[in-house]
Parts: sequence; structure tokens; C-alpha cells
Amino acid sequence: MTPQNKDAAFAVLYFLLATLISAMFIASNYWLYRNDNAMILSGNIAGAKWLIQIVAALFLLKELKWIFIRRIGFVCFIGSVVLLVYYILNFLPLPLGTFSIFIFSIGLSVLVMIGMYYNAVKKTGLSIAWFLGWIVCLAIAILLQMFVVF
Repeated sequence: MTPQNKDAAFAVLYFLLATLISAMFIASNYWLYRNDNAMILSGNIAGAKWLIQIVAALFLLKELKWIFIRRIGFVCFIGSVVLLVYYILNFLPLPLGTFSIFIFSIGLSVLVMIGMYYNAVKKTGLSIAWFLGWIVCLAIAILLQMFVVF
């Protein structure tokens, strides 16, 4: 297996696992959404920022595309794993409501992904523009979640 094929395989695995974890997180918090369409839209918005980065990497990066996609796939996976803090915190006797814990878990996940995404860009030797592009996608996704979904 070539290094590019290995990177591609890990990228698919990371994004698949991240999608499954995120879907479980969204579905288990169904009570937050107005209806099924809002819940589905929430997942689509979350995934769109990653899809934009993957497509950009496939078309704009040459030999670095698969290593970069693998690295951001790992970022996405870890961000989804961090969401699981929500379930742990809900079992602790904290003076916080479920909604506060939900927001905290998402905020923590976003902060972890921002740092990791920056490192993925830096490690791959890409321009800071890649990082800033993802930050713009992230900001748009957050605004859409806040004003369209919720």
C-alpha cells in the first residue's frame, strides 16, 4: 500500500467515525431541535465545513492532499470524541443544566479542533490561508446553527 493510499484509507476511517459519533450526539439531543428537518440540517451544516476543506484539498493540493486530508480527518474525529464529554458531565452532580452542558461540550470540541487544525496546516507546510479558510467556514457554520437551526 502506498503512503497516499494509506493516508486516504485513514482519512475515510476518521471521517466515517466522526460522522457516526456526531450523528449519535445530534440524535441523542433530539429535544433541542424543532423537528427532524432541523436536526438533519444541523448535521449537514456540521459536515459541510469539512466537505469544503476536503474538496479544496483535492483540487488545490498536489502531493500533499492525502496527508492533509488524513490530518484534518483526525481533527474531525477528535472533535467528535470530545463531544462525548457531554455524556460524562451529565452523570456528574454539577449545578449546570443539560443545555449548558451541551453548549460547553460543543465549545470545548470547537476549541480543541481549532488548535488541532492549525497544527495540521502547520505540519503539512500549508499557508495560513488554509487555517483562515476553515475558520471562516467554522464561523459560518456556527452562525447557521444559531440562527437557522435553533
